[in-house]
Amino acid sequence: MKETLDFSFCDEDLVASSGGALYWPARSMLIVADLHFEKGSAFGAQGAFLPPYDSRSTLQRLAALIRRFKPRTVICLGDSFHDRAAGDRMAVADFEVLAGLSRSREWVWIVGNHDPALPAGLGGTLESVFDSGPLHFRHEAAAGIATGEISGHFHPKARVKSRGRTLSCRCFATDGRRLILPAFGAYTGGLNVLDAALAPILGRNLTVYALRRDAVHAVGRRSLAAEPGARRQ
Repeated sequence: MKETLDFSFCDEDLVASSGGALYWPARSMLIVADLHFEKGSAFGAQGAFLPPYDSRSTLQRLAALIRRFKPRTVICLGDSFHDRAAGDRMAVADFEVLAGLSRSREWVWIVGNHDPALPAGLGGTLESVFDSGPLHFRHEAAAGIATGEISGHFHPKARVKSRGRTLSCRCFATDGRRLILPAFGAYTGGLNVLDAALAPILGRNLTVYALRRDAVHAVGRRSLAAEPGARRQ
């Protein structure tokens, strides 16, 4: 099994990780989307019980990828925290680990719809959009034509037809002009890449890099299935 998959995007060589992160070797950048720290505690406060360990699990996986790729820069594509109070609910030990990581290298926090501001005490800078060479990083894909755009927000997932059955998994999704990253957070759901909401963004020239069993698989549009009962785009 391949834990990473190399691919070209807008003439740049990128690496998709089975953990759900993107690595850009030429710029030594690690990119993740939608960490949603403290989503579990937010749901718990509303009476929907989720085990309260999502932040620690997400943080441990992020730290492991940083140790592996040793990036100079980390970019978090928004919705890193589930809400404005998430930093206050985070366990002190976990917050200290995150703060240490964010101070250890260049760190860019992109503004998301869940986290318009950052908890005090973290390193890094907060940006609405971050540009590096030919690539442009933002939380949600912009309207209209955008070449070289890398975003999150939609938590893309794919239903892949394989050997008479259909498998559902998180995925990277691209049409060659845009690239949408999977949600990295432990308790994040997903939107099927064939959903009507993504049709204006990704168009019909769609390829996904599906994440399953610690491996990354390139899958073409013909092998994708819509959600049951949904109209295929």
